Amino acid sequence: MHCDSCVSKVQQALKNLEGVDEVTVSLSGQVANITGGAEVEVMLEAISKIGYKASLINKVDSKDSIAKEALPESDLQKLLPLFLIFLYISIASIGINLPNLDSNELMLDFMGLFYIVFSFFKFLDYKNFPRSFSMYDPIAMRVPFYGWIYPFIETALGILILFRIGLFSTIIITIAMLGVTSIGVTKVLLQKRNIQCACLGTALKLPMTKATFIENSIMILMAISLLFSQSI
Repeated sequence: MHCDSCVSKVQQALKNLEGVDEVTVSLSGQVANITGGAEVEVMLEAISKIGYKASLINKVDSKDSIAKEALPESDLQKLLPLFLIFLYISIASIGINLPNLDSNELMLDFMGLFYIVFSFFKFLDYKNFPRSFSMYDPIAMRVPFYGWIYPFIETALGILILFRIGLFSTIIITIAMLGVTSIGVTKVLLQKRNIQCACLGTALKLPMTKATFIENSIMILMAISLLFSQSI
């Protein structure tokens, strides 16, 4: 499942089955909790028919209930891939600039690598990225084509920054592009909607949390700092 629409489809397919009393589907946990007397095989087949794969995690027998459930993960566990990627990008940026560490050069390399790595993950499941991205990016909501070209824009920005080409224009685009996305992220957080973050595409299942806002904020702050420096 990649978005709220997927959750709705799975939930409706299960609700339509005879013997299913209650269904709760979690996008972030990728699990469904089902109460009732329907056969497990019947439920799995119903999910398969609408194009999704499912398996039994845990079965709890009672008088008339069957439940599928999993232990909830903490936010830190869910976001571990994101933190690891940031760590590796930081190490690579430092390594590139050794032995003389210049803060502006370090930030430029971090931003360039950030764009390249994050666009790579978006391309891993390119056909599903635009749908997930449009759940919170204001431009992608109104212009679907923007979601399709966004990974290409990130790749281009990454290459331009790493090769120090057109830095002033690239930094301005970064501030504008990530600024708009941050507005959408903020709205999602305030509405407490449970959707998947598309920052690493759909290959890695990341929840939309404050960490996503912080991630964009770091890039924006770096871009602003570089904009007012004498190096671009």
